[in-house]
Amino acid sequence: MASGDLVLAAWPPNVGVARLNEDLVFSNFNLISGTSMACPHVSGVAALLKATYPEWSLAAIRSALMSTSNTIDNTESPIKGTGANLRPARPLAMGAGHINPNKALDPGLMYDVTVEDYLNLLCALKFTAQQIKIITKSSPNNCSNPSLDLNYLSFIAYFNDKNAKSSSRTVKEFQRTMTHVGEGSSTYIATVTPIKGVKVTVEPDKLVFMAKNEKKIFKLSIERPSQTAEAVSFGHLTWEVIGGKHVVKSPIVATSYSLET
Repeated sequence: MASGDLVLAAWPPNVGVARLNEDLVFSNFNLISGTSMACPHVSGVAALLKATYPEWSLAAIRSALMSTSNTIDNTESPIKGTGANLRPARPLAMGAGHINPNKALDPGLMYDVTVEDYLNLLCALKFTAQQIKIITKSSPNNCSNPSLDLNYLSFIAYFNDKNAKSSSRTVKEFQRTMTHVGEGSSTYIATVTPIKGVKVTVEPDKLVFMAKNEKKIFKLSIERPSQTAEAVSFGHLTWEVIGGKHVVKSPIVATSYSLET
């Protein structure tokens, strides 16, 4: 998420910005709101990151933007949603939060994604070999390792088995690989915000990195009753470095909504 409300923006001088009585008012600038104004902010920060770290992949840049974003506003209160009667905004409304360019330049850890990961995702989504070839403009792989579990920063688990017993519980598991992009050695500790009716575990809950670009794997499990009155539950996974400033945050969503609805 980025600033997109009443942004002073360049405007075509031959298109009216307002109407005064019966006359159109023209200007080189206009106050505009919406994603058209937020997108340039994010694009500019992404370009800044690419210029600073030309070796970073697009997935790495996305991870840096998301993992360091703010979920509180400039009054130190949770960011509020206008569509939720100014209650604290949820991840499905604001994503990972509001971008913070300075923090994104030094994220500490990142969730990177390789070309092979994307190919495995396309295979798991049942794309044909010809479709994959068209998308990637290269020969498709053999789809021997399809996986829907992309190494993405956020987590969403669907619990929509309508045939399950009301007393049963279901566990959804995710595997992620973290890349250390800080200097020297660092130790990160995982914490999860409490989520009503949901049990989230992280194994291991401590990651020790000895050098830059070292990778570590962890597993996150989300356990919830197969049937519950809560349609959507939210929380966050946070990896915080011991004795340092880096905090790497990921949204967690558990929902009974169906992918088809």
